[in-house]
Amino acid sequence: MGGGDKTVPVVEQWTILAAAAGATSRIRIGTFITNVMNRHPAVVARMAGTLQAASGGRLTVGIGIGGNVAEHRAYGIDFPEVAERAARLEEAIAVIKALWTGGPVTRPSMYYPLEAANAFPVPDPAPRLLVGAASPRGLRIAAHGADGWAAEIGDFERLLPVYLDALAAEGRTRRDAWIAVGFGTGKSGQDALTGSPWIDAPRETWQRYAEAGADEVVVPARTTADVEALVGATDRW
Repeated sequence: MGGGDKTVPVVEQWTILAAAAGATSRIRIGTFITNVMNRHPAVVARMAGTLQAASGGRLTVGIGIGGNVAEHRAYGIDFPEVAERAARLEEAIAVIKALWTGGPVTRPSMYYPLEAANAFPVPDPAPRLLVGAASPRGLRIAAHGADGWAAEIGDFERLLPVYLDALAAEGRTRRDAWIAVGFGTGKSGQDALTGSPWIDAPRETWQRYAEAGADEVVVPARTTADVEALVGATDRW
């Protein structure tokens, strides 16, 4: 997110979420999203269970197949083709949700087999698990095994009918799923909210996306000025 400048700090998401949880008491926290290739899903399940307990139940977990091949190459992390990453995502969802029961869990798997695996503390409640998806296959995975869809704004309205069809194919309705829409544009260290409708008309902007089918939105704040603008926008809510 540094616009090509490799020295721009990009914090590690789970570490900073733990810091945010400790510094706050009411705001919800979450990943938008965690790359399934970067961490074994059993590790994600354990981290999430711990953070859910430490935060008092404020965590949402978003997970997806990843897409930055250059980052994977730089760090020596495998980056298989889309089909395998999608299969890994589907398996990861099953592993995470199984371990959130506490265990012991034994399940065969091509990628993530478990044998008498325990995971305590059991998160109570289990975090909402969303799938970041921008393709019909990803939406089918979200509809089948996850609690909802983490959608980028560029995909949301275009793919919402596909997601609803995928839910119906699983015997689920719109009421059974949660949709979070992200407005994650911009670069680190640069104001993202100058002239944004989320600042100028937050209530009206929210109503537009709520009526379109969003349950919540994720609005970027990349600078102190962005944070101050968001705080100021509460007066126009």
